[in-house]
Amino acid sequence: MKIKCDFCKTEYSVDKSPTTPVKCAVCGHVWTATTPTHRGAWMMFIASLCALLSAAVFATAVIVRSKIENANKQPIVAQLTEIKTVTDDNGVPRFSVRGAIINQSTEIYGVPDLVVVSRDASGREIARQKFMPSATLVEAGASVEFYHVLSTATDGVKKITVELQTGDK
Repeated sequence: MKIKCDFCKTEYSVDKSPTTPVKCAVCGHVWTATTPTHRGAWMMFIASLCALLSAAVFATAVIVRSKIENANKQPIVAQLTEIKTVTDDNGVPRFSVRGAIINQSTEIYGVPDLVVVSRDASGREIARQKFMPSATLVEAGASVEFYHVLSTATDGVKKITVELQTGDK
C-alpha cells in the first residue's frame, strides 16, 4: 500500500498501514497515516450508474414521444403484407393484395375505404382501385386485416401501394 507525507507529498510503499505516527525521511514531518478508502471509486461507480439510468430514461421518453406524435399525425395506417398473382376464371392474371389497417392511437376509429394504386417502372400511375375492407371499426392499438383481388390486369405493373381513402378524393 502507499502512504504520502502530508507536508512534502513524498510517497512511501509499505506492506501494511502503520499503527503509530510516521516520520518523513525527506522533510522530517511527522503524521499519522490513514488507510485509504475506496469512497472515490464507489462515488464514481454510483455517478456512472446514475448517468446510464438518466440516458435510458431520456431515450425511452424520446421514443415514446415520437410514437405519440406519429399516432397523432396518422392515427391509422394501411400496410401491404403480401402481393400475389392469381388467375381468374377466364385465365387472366390479376394481383391479389393482403395487408392490415393499423390503429396507432388510443381511440377507436372508423375504417376508411382503401385505394390500391398500380404503377409502372417509372412510377407513373396505371390504375387506382377503391375497395371497402370487411371491418367498419378498428379498436385502439389494434389492426384489421384486408384481402382484395384487383380487377385490372397485371400488364406493365411494377409497383403496388395501398392508401387510405380521404374525403377529398
